Amino acid sequence: MQELVKYEAACRAIADAKAVDEVKTVMDKAVALKLYAHQAKNRDLEIDAAEIRMRAERRLGEMIVTQKETVGLNKGAAAGGKKEGPRGAYVEPRDTLPKLSDVGIDKRLSSRAQKIAAVTADKFEEMVDDWRGRVQQENERITVNLLREGDKAQRRAEKEQALAGKIAALPDQKFGVILTDPPWTFEVRSDKGLDRSASNHYPTMTIEDIANLDVPSIAADDCVLFMWATSPLLPDALAVMAEWGFTYKSHCIWVKDKIGTGYWFRSQHEILLIGTKGNVPAPAPGTQWSSIVHAPVGSHSEKPATFHEMIEHYFPTLPRLEMHCRGAPRDGWAGWGLETDNEESIYE
Repeated sequence: MQELVKYEAACRAIADAKAVDEVKTVMDKAVALKLYAHQAKNRDLEIDAAEIRMRAERRLGEMIVTQKETVGLNKGAAAGGKKEGPRGAYVEPRDTLPKLSDVGIDKRLSSRAQKIAAVTADKFEEMVDDWRGRVQQENERITVNLLREGDKAQRRAEKEQALAGKIAALPDQKFGVILTDPPWTFEVRSDKGLDRSASNHYPTMTIEDIANLDVPSIAADDCVLFMWATSPLLPDALAVMAEWGFTYKSHCIWVKDKIGTGYWFRSQHEILLIGTKGNVPAPAPGTQWSSIVHAPVGSHSEKPATFHEMIEHYFPTLPRLEMHCRGAPRDGWAGWGLETDNEESIYE
């Protein structure tokens, strides 16, 4: 009701306006109101504000045309201009007349306003009605799409929660989310690279040993796997993922703030592979993160916490395990690995 009162008041102000600057003030307020309505996602108010601006432009055009036909417009003083009309009537020098630019009206707005003013009143109202009909129809389409997306997000959340309950009810310890940073063994080709080898920082495992880890016994029937890999070991990582019973789905990239070593390129990124088994819901439309994540480098092999946050955002209720965890597990996660602070191992 308050919005309707504002709309009607604006229309009255346009109709009652006696000066160009009065109409321009209403127009400026309509533009500001339309911006506010757009930010507030109030489509009805946004449409009203747009119509107010159209009506103000038409009224502005009428006033400009009237001024042209009476006192004229200020176009600058002409050399030798007369101050006396052909019949003795006094003519105001053009350089003393008000300028449209004085109230913020440029040539483009003036031209558009005069074109709208040239349309008959009945035709103008018909144009406005047709425009409102098309905009409201589009508004309804947008609303339906938003509702559909909301339904998808709700269904996805319900599915994820139901899956969490299902996994929690399974015997023994099962996980719906597994994050792993396997201790890959990478053969260096020179003595210079030995000091950068992973085996100098923590015990590594062969590809065969990693593939033989009994991950299937702790993965729920419906489970998502996030696996860290480097470019040289990408084929091995995909093979291990398949051996564990997961199907590759996608990946994201961690772009580091420091450049490393490499044979073909000096590496400045790592890959986080994503695989699933069973029926795992993908993120709801519009909630997906970017596939490129920029984050600083920490200690050797340490991964940024932002990736834990991403996984928690995607799967807030599923039981989560971080394999090869270093240090204390993050809140809401179970941890396993030689360097985790947990005393109990999942594999006995």
